[in-house]
Amino acid sequence: MSVRVVVGGAVFDQGRLLAARRSAPPDLAGRWELPGGKAEPGETPQQTLVRELREELGIEVEPLEPLPGEWALKPGYVLRVWTAALRSGDPRPLEDHDELRWLPPDRVDEVDWLDEDRPAVAEAARRLRAGATTQAAGGAGTVGDAGGAGAVGGAGGAGAAGDEQAAGRAEDAAEGAARDAGGAARDVGGARRRTP
Repeated sequence: MSVRVVVGGAVFDQGRLLAARRSAPPDLAGRWELPGGKAEPGETPQQTLVRELREELGIEVEPLEPLPGEWALKPGYVLRVWTAALRSGDPRPLEDHDELRWLPPDRVDEVDWLDEDRPAVAEAARRLRAGATTQAAGGAGTVGDAGGAGAVGGAGGAGAAGDEQAAGRAEDAAEGAARDAGGAARDVGGARRRTP
């Protein structure tokens, strides 16, 4: 039996890790994971990660390096995780997720991770604490509200952001106009998921 690779992304931005809560399938719903997906035939892990995060979250990432290890999933599948830097976009739960959160390394245990993701999450948090993540010149990333807590939206984090607002926030972030140095976990996206 051949093994199919699932590539997960430990997405870093401003010293935080992106966590995604599954909405499907039912046996995984409500648990948190490093977002990603199955590699297509002929695809490199880096290509898989870029494609999957664009499809699932509407973001562009730069794959950095693989984390050590490989974790068995259901029969015939293994999980391999790559670190990645957010380069553009404001993460939104477009497919298979209903909530997203940015977690600083000291708060990664606040969510109920899928068992297979836990070793990679621990290594990603260790790297964040050690400052071993790579940012582009200027450190472009997403823009948070004043304290970094709450849903992406206005100053207090209330409300959901529209596509135009999200695009504006991403542009502002790329220009370094705003920084979320608070480091608190914050929700991104909404509780609704776009259906095809």
